[in-house]
Amino acid sequence: MYYTKDSILFLNGKFMKAVDAHTDLFSQTLHYGFGAFEGIRAYQSLNGVKVFKAREHFDRLKKSCTLVGIPFNYESEDLIQVAYQLLKKNNLSNAYIRPLVYCGAQMTLTPAPDVFLMMCAWEWDKYHGGHLLKLCISSYQRPNPNAWKLEAKVTGHYVNSILATSEAKVRGYDDALMLDMNGFVGEAPGANFFMEKGGELHTPAPGHILPGITRQTVINICRELEIPVIERNIRPEELEGADSAFLCGTAAEIAAIESIDAKPFRKEWRDSIGATIQEAYKCQVLEKSFSYVII
Repeated sequence: MYYTKDSILFLNGKFMKAVDAHTDLFSQTLHYGFGAFEGIRAYQSLNGVKVFKAREHFDRLKKSCTLVGIPFNYESEDLIQVAYQLLKKNNLSNAYIRPLVYCGAQMTLTPAPDVFLMMCAWEWDKYHGGHLLKLCISSYQRPNPNAWKLEAKVTGHYVNSILATSEAKVRGYDDALMLDMNGFVGEAPGANFFMEKGGELHTPAPGHILPGITRQTVINICRELEIPVIERNIRPEELEGADSAFLCGTAAEIAAIESIDAKPFRKEWRDSIGATIQEAYKCQVLEKSFSYVII
């Protein structure tokens, strides 16, 4: 699914076949989850292949490393060029790009002396497949922000996400919605959350969530379309009175939510603000005008 015998990746300054790439089994990232990564999408736009929000993603990769003390010696502009070369070498246009900063051998709980960079790409459809999602409130909470650097996209953080998603699927749902340590709505395991109520969009404020790049893109689209967005603490009991809701993220893009804990929303998705945002987001990544989108 992710690579074939002909797939090319970038590893420590060189392009090579994925099947020839190797890592140290004593890697601190493998044993302790001490690494950083990004998820980036490329699209066949009206102006050719375009890596969407490339600088923002690579800047965040550098920030993530800085926040947790992993040395990072690459400039974003150089990594953007690597990403485009990677797409070309693999003959990809609509693709998902995964840069990963990982550490070398280290069995102590101090930063490893060696740090490596891998970047790969593959064709990947929308994370949730494009259908209306049925979510449940997870028994797993978002981590305490005093225990983690939640604004850093760090590999070990996603154990929390795997637990929440796995639990939801065992219960018969598509995915989970996690609360924060104070009992307010946080985010889904791999995406941010928005809900519509009374002609406004409401989304959890930063603090207990990863403030996603797609989340900010949605907020920017709303400003252009003059849709009010309120960042605040959302109580889970408020969800039942919402008109609609959606998830957003690089992998998920804009994913419609049908129900939470088997309680459907008031509006049909096609009539929701989220559907408008979904169309505008699609236009933006394809570098098309969305001036025709009418609220």
